[in-house]
Amino acid sequence: MTSAAETTRASRPGLRALLDGRHSAWAAPLVIWAGSRVVSTLLLATMYVVATTSGWTFASYRRDPSFFTFSGSWDASFYRIIAEHGYPVTVPLDDTGHVLPNAWAFLPAFPALVRVVMPLTGGSFWVAGVIVATLAGAGACVLLYRLVLAVGCSHRARWATALFAFGPTAFLLQVAYAESTFLLLLFGALLALVRRRYWLVAPLGVVAALTKPGVLALAVALAVHLVVRWVHERRALPVRDAIAIVVSGLVVAAAGLAWPLVASAVTGRPNAYLDTELSWWVGFVGRQHFAPLTPWFTMAGTWLGPLGIALVVVVLVGAVWFWTRPAVRALGVDVLAFTASYGLYLVAVFLPQQSLPRLLMPMAPLLGSDVFVRTRRRAVTWLVVGVCLQPVAIVLLWFLGYP
Repeated sequence: MTSAAETTRASRPGLRALLDGRHSAWAAPLVIWAGSRVVSTLLLATMYVVATTSGWTFASYRRDPSFFTFSGSWDASFYRIIAEHGYPVTVPLDDTGHVLPNAWAFLPAFPALVRVVMPLTGGSFWVAGVIVATLAGAGACVLLYRLVLAVGCSHRARWATALFAFGPTAFLLQVAYAESTFLLLLFGALLALVRRRYWLVAPLGVVAALTKPGVLALAVALAVHLVVRWVHERRALPVRDAIAIVVSGLVVAAAGLAWPLVASAVTGRPNAYLDTELSWWVGFVGRQHFAPLTPWFTMAGTWLGPLGIALVVVVLVGAVWFWTRPAVRALGVDVLAFTASYGLYLVAVFLPQQSLPRLLMPMAPLLGSDVFVRTRRRAVTWLVVGVCLQPVAIVLLWFLGYP
C-alpha cells in the first residue's frame, strides 16, 4: 500500500518532469537556460581569471577592469558609445577620405534598452548590458523551445534548446552584445508566424530590424507562407489573413531596409552605412566595391585562390542538400523558408570571417530536426561537442578575434 508521503513525493514535479515539458512550456527551457548560464559563466570567469593573472592583453581597453567589462569586449564598445553619446553626425574618415569603422554599423534597439537599465546599475553600461543580454537570452531559449514545440514535439524542442544554450557560441547570450535581444525578437516573430498571428509578426520584426541586420529573411518567409497557403487553400484563404500577411511582410521589409536611409539622412553621406560596413573588410580583402552574392567568393579567392572558390561552391551545394533533406523539411515551410532565406542573406552580403559562427545563431530552429536530435544518443553527442567547443570559441573569439 502506498503511503501518503510516497504519494506526495510522486506527485511533486521533479527536474525530469520539468525537462520533459509535462508541466509548462516555460519551465523546461528556463531550467535548460539556467544550467547553460552556469556553464558559460564558469568558462568566462575562468578565462577572465587566467587572463588577468597571466597579464594577457584583453580585447579592448577598459579603465576599470572587471568581469562585467570583460563581458563587454569588442563590438560592445560601440554599443556603449551609442548608449552614452548616440551616433556621430558625420562619419569619421582616414587621411585618404575613406570611411573608418564607426557606430553606424550597429543598430539602436539594444543600446537604447541598455540605456533604460543603466540608472539601475549606477550608470554602468557594462553591467546593464550583461543584465539585458542575459535576460534576453532566457527569453530566446523559451521562445525557441515553444517554436520547435509548435512544429515538432517536446523531445525536439527540449534538445534544440539545449544544443542552442550549450553550443559553441552560447557564451554570447550573456555578454553585452545585441545577439540575444535579436534572437528573442526573431524567435518570437517566427512563433507568431507559425501560429498565424500575423499582426504580431510586424512589430516584433520592426524592433528586430532595429537590433541586428537580417530581418529581410523574415519578410521572405512571410511571402513564402502566403504562397503556400494560397496554393493549398485557394478560395478558402480568408481575405483578412491575406491582408495581414501582406501588410506585415511589407512593414518588416521596409524596416529591414530603413537603417541605411537613416544613416545617410543623419550624416549627409549617401552610402554612410554601406561604406561603414565595408570599412571592416579592409583588413581581410582590401578595399572593395560591394556586389551582392560575391563576398564569399572574394574572401575565399583572396586567401585560398581557386581552391577557395571551389570550397565555396562545395559549401553552397552542401547547404542546398541539407535544406532539401526530409528531416529538415519536416520542421515546416515557415522554419525552412526563414532559415534558407537567412542563409542566402549571409551569402549575399556578408564577408565570412570570425563573426560567422555568431551570425549563424538565428538558424537555431534547425537544431530541432532529426539531423541533430533523432535519437537521444545523437542529441547527447551534439551536446557534448557543443560544450567542448565553447571554451575553444571563448579563447579564439574573445581573445584572438572579435566574434
